[in-house]
Amino acid sequence: MKTAHLARPALALLLATSATAALAQTAGPAPAHNTQDRAAMNELLAADEYILRIQALDDNGPRINAVIDYDPAASVKARQLLGTGPLRGRTVLVKDNVETAEWPTTAGSLALKDNATGRDATLIALLRKNGGVVLGKTNLSEWANIRSDGSTSGWSAVGGLTRNPYAIDRNTCGSSSGSGAAIAAGFAWGAIGTETNGSITCPAAINGLVGFKPSVGIVSRTHVVPISSTQDTAGPMTRTVLDAALLLTAIAGEDKADPVTLEAKRVKDYTAGLEAASLQGVRIGVLRSAVGSRGDVKALFEAALADLTRAGAVLVDIEYAPPGDLWGASLPVLLYELRVEMDKYLSGRPLAEGPRSLADVVAFNRANAAAEMRWFGQELFEQALETTDAEAYAKNLATLRRLTRAEGIDKLLSDNTVAFLVAPTTGPAWTTDLVNGDNFGGGIGAGYLAAIAGYPHLTVPMGGVEGLPVGISIMGGQWQDHAVLKAGAAYEKARTAKLPAPTFRPWRPAGE
Repeated sequence: MKTAHLARPALALLLATSATAALAQTAGPAPAHNTQDRAAMNELLAADEYILRIQALDDNGPRINAVIDYDPAASVKARQLLGTGPLRGRTVLVKDNVETAEWPTTAGSLALKDNATGRDATLIALLRKNGGVVLGKTNLSEWANIRSDGSTSGWSAVGGLTRNPYAIDRNTCGSSSGSGAAIAAGFAWGAIGTETNGSITCPAAINGLVGFKPSVGIVSRTHVVPISSTQDTAGPMTRTVLDAALLLTAIAGEDKADPVTLEAKRVKDYTAGLEAASLQGVRIGVLRSAVGSRGDVKALFEAALADLTRAGAVLVDIEYAPPGDLWGASLPVLLYELRVEMDKYLSGRPLAEGPRSLADVVAFNRANAAAEMRWFGQELFEQALETTDAEAYAKNLATLRRLTRAEGIDKLLSDNTVAFLVAPTTGPAWTTDLVNGDNFGGGIGAGYLAAIAGYPHLTVPMGGVEGLPVGISIMGGQWQDHAVLKAGAAYEKARTAKLPAPTFRPWRPAGE
């Protein structure tokens, strides 16, 4: 059952006027962390404020439109959980393709608007067990941006268009658009996103956040609306690396219903050692070919590399160009897995109504084209229905694994004797255009390598371009999640760039 939004109190309007000043505290190097007890108490005091900020800034004022549903009793639940587990009552927003018992899980589609399964995804059950409070559900790019190549990130038929708090006419990237915008706007302590290829790291970077895509298998995918059995994973989106590690600690775990989780090599506490993490003597590979053509992003990245050098890292320039076979195999694998996994998820829902297969969804969209397909179509869904050759799938998957693992990240790390790879995550946010769709541009980033390989990828804010955030990516080998987080925490401490602050207004050139 969906929770009705409360009436907007006068205090909410006061919060709206102070939003920019409050979030500007994120500028510059991350502050020293207090003890977990002190941090948990601070979050407890903030729980009521999060609700007021949602009321003031999401449905009113600039209409960030990041939150689909929320629990007005979340602050009461937070108080009850203050001494429970590592999260100790911290509030978390959850992308609306992850099942929670309170609300329908729609993946942004009207076909699933009544998908109230009454179940918690395994990762949500762990979140609650470890002291987390589910504050609400966030908007997303519909069907996690796999319906069409012509889509606009941040739009869904259920949730409408999510806006970027840094400039509300700019895009939030996707598909974890609402999760990124919500934390940037100060609506919760942290959020859960999901990624198949860039859907955590891109919206985190564009919304000025830390985003972590763990190795596939660290976090269960049970009762999460799927795309890919080999690339899908959930992960944290937060303001600091320490918070991301804390949230990952809470949601990571084995799940017999998701066999890949039984193979994962986890650590008990991903926050261990982060505060003392150092880059002294650590060799880091710099993916120069992934820096792109934008001079402003190049300059920002060079400043970040200088910070890494001052922190003691040894930088090694690496040239890498993805082989053509990579792109030829990638989409067919995703489309084959999409059909198989979506059919499995939809047919397994404990509900009599609604679609039972991807073919049912395609038929629903055709019957409801005015609402579902005004802005873009469903050609990828239709292609997935025709992608049925199991032998071709197995061959393409083997090609991807070879090119992104043994001949990809593993080789780049080994041949250059480096612990991590770094590159800009993506460029600054582009102007949202529902008519023409997304405009990524610039040839920036190499996160696809980690996504397709199933390896860890962390993005950390490294500064801004014309008031718009840009992140730096840190990627490592399989199961090196803890090491990547420690490297990110060390960079965060070393960062000298001033970070931009949300404006909650349309973008303007600097000085205007």
